[in-house]
Amino acid sequence: MELRLSARHTTVSDQDRSFIGEKIERLSKFLPGMDRAEVHFAEERNPRIPDKLACEITLIGHGHTVRAKANAADHLSATDRVIEKLENKLGKLKAKLNSKPNHRDAALVKKLRYEGAPAGNGSVAVEEEATTEAPEYEIVRSKKVEKLTLSPQEAALRMDLVSHDFYFFTNADTGLPAVVYRRNDGGIGLIDEIETP
Repeated sequence: MELRLSARHTTVSDQDRSFIGEKIERLSKFLPGMDRAEVHFAEERNPRIPDKLACEITLIGHGHTVRAKANAADHLSATDRVIEKLENKLGKLKAKLNSKPNHRDAALVKKLRYEGAPAGNGSVAVEEEATTEAPEYEIVRSKKVEKLTLSPQEAALRMDLVSHDFYFFTNADTGLPAVVYRRNDGGIGLIDEIETP
């Protein structure tokens, strides 16, 4: 597995890098084919956060991106907490892929390998750029995504795998754009577009 490690406001020792690499390599037993791992450490500046060191790990493969983040007092403890979350997410993804093979997953992997493009968060980034609009509504980032037709349950799983609060997709039931999102009470909400006459 290819490993990329970066750090902001903190330094990771060579020994810790080696341990982290070994820990991440073990994740491949949960779901073979996750071929890239990006690890980022950052020192939190918020005085209300007791564990100042944040670790975010993103695994990429199978046409999916799986991401988790956790805080701890040191690099290895933070890594262990994130890996525990990733094991759970990889288990969910493996169960989904094994129980209900989806031709879209296979087609997406094949397409990405053919074009040499990196896998995205289930919605493949085609173009990303900074834009500036009217001063009262400044758009600081714009992203175009591949049109994916999914059931709301599949979209909710993909949202969970990348630890996002929402996920944009085309609803397989209606053929129209839709969004699933995480509600404040922990449930999942669905926003569906309706056809207007």
